[in-house]
Amino acid sequence: MARIAGVDLPKNKKTHIALTYIHGIGMTTGRKICEKLNIPEAMRVHELTEDDVARIREEIEKSGEYQVEGDLRRVEGLNIKRLIEINCYRGQRHRKGLPTRGQRTKTNARTRRGRKRLAVAGKKTTSK
Repeated sequence: MARIAGVDLPKNKKTHIALTYIHGIGMTTGRKICEKLNIPEAMRVHELTEDDVARIREEIEKSGEYQVEGDLRRVEGLNIKRLIEINCYRGQRHRKGLPTRGQRTKTNARTRRGRKRLAVAGKKTTSK
């Protein structure tokens, strides 16, 4: 199993698809990396040699061209923290746990708002 940038890549997926499991690498970047290193598109992760894996690892880590995993998560977290500190609209939405990009919240938005809690019908409270 290939381990790149602290992520175990799935064995049976094509290499450019498996690279998308690394936070910060999408389809286009995965294809560009494979193309740059002359790795065929049809080649799967379990078919890669140790040399191929080392070359991919070097390509991702070299010169800071790609920001991946921990560094990228830290930068994203700091950006959100900055928005919250300056108390802008997007920062307020982050603080409240609501969608920040203009989506409606009357219906939908369950991912950000949490599951809906319903009152149980017919349940009475005893008062003394």
